Amino acid sequence: MKKLILFTAILLQLSCSSSKNAMNNSVGETKAKLIKTWGSPVRTLADNQDGQILVYADQVFTNEDNSDGSKIAGQNYWTYNYIYVNKEGKVTSTRQEKQNYPPQAIDSQKMEGMKLLTSK
Repeated sequence: MKKLILFTAILLQLSCSSSKNAMNNSVGETKAKLIKTWGSPVRTLADNQDGQILVYADQVFTNEDNSDGSKIAGQNYWTYNYIYVNKEGKVTSTRQEKQNYPPQAIDSQKMEGMKLLTSK
């Protein structure tokens, strides 16, 4: 049983790191190719340079011991992947973060004030 739990934990770690690497490898690709690979984003925001920010989000539930699990009730958080696309339709950068709020609560005006809408 311990081997099964260890194996599952390793697979989860590998899948998360491969997802992050895949997003980073998208820099320089076209928006159309990114959407074909990753699907439609949950939100699309305008940045302050005539480009767009594609927002991909996954809700993660945690068990009582704060390990990732498939529990429906209980604590949760969101993992966000922000993909910055310039006005020519090319991916310029990516950013990943964890937050406690759902994608509907993302406020583009607040992000602009915090200088998070432009790629660096």
